[in-house]
Amino acid sequence: MSDKISTSALAKLRNIEAKQLFHDLKTAGYINRADETWVLTELGRKFGGEYLEHKKFGPFIVWPQNLLIDLTATSGKTFSATQIGQRFTLNAKKINQLLQELGWIAKKDNGWHITSSGLAVGGSQRQDKESGQHFVVWHDSIIRNKRLKQSVIEFSGQDAQAHATDKSLSSFRQKFEAKHRTLDGHYVRSLGELKIDNWLYMNGVIHAYDRQLPIEADVLSDFYLPTGKVYLQYWGKDNGEMSQQEQATVRAIYAQHNFDLIEVFPHEIDKLDDILPGRLKAFGIKAY
Repeated sequence: MSDKISTSALAKLRNIEAKQLFHDLKTAGYINRADETWVLTELGRKFGGEYLEHKKFGPFIVWPQNLLIDLTATSGKTFSATQIGQRFTLNAKKINQLLQELGWIAKKDNGWHITSSGLAVGGSQRQDKESGQHFVVWHDSIIRNKRLKQSVIEFSGQDAQAHATDKSLSSFRQKFEAKHRTLDGHYVRSLGELKIDNWLYMNGVIHAYDRQLPIEADVLSDFYLPTGKVYLQYWGKDNGEMSQQEQATVRAIYAQHNFDLIEVFPHEIDKLDDILPGRLKAFGIKAY
């Protein structure tokens, strides 16, 4: 049982109005508002926020009783794609493309729409009153978001080696070397991944390998399919299958962040023609 308390209980403990505490948490970027519901952000999780499930009222956010609300690093203002681009010396179009690749926004006929992952990093939906076009604005903490900064660096090719991801990922890459070369030039870690990568390439499915999930924690996905905004996880390795505990841990991360996931098991690796077309179709991806 968590010893953390609800926002209202925390306000009472601190002898302030709940409304003021909600305001401070939103200003600090710990929570976000969407459809009359408070959403816990990645920044809020970093400071100890989490969801608990109420039997009657559903999920709600709880906090450590000694929660630090850091208002010194933020103005609480929102940035447009243009303003974000000015910070990174990129135009608004490129910023929106990077935000889309991260899975934080989605392009529709009437403009850009926020996703659940985008809400978790401080995005808010807006609509132009005159044109009716939709767009997204971002809490100013987005400028410090390491996943966005990483994407900008990778896109621009600026000092990419020095800004490589966390040492834990570097150690992982060294321990599990990607030594199998695929038809499209990727280097993957297992024969099963090689078969999946080659199948995706030969069937015209755009994919990225070893893609960092767009979250604060350092977690790599096996494959990311940007057309359907879906990740593909292979539960095998050259020396056998991943343990049930390993699988459960990874699944929990995808579920926690509402990431769509396609799973492939070792016993299916020689049946990709039979299993993948249907699983891809569920996410709007067509294979040749």
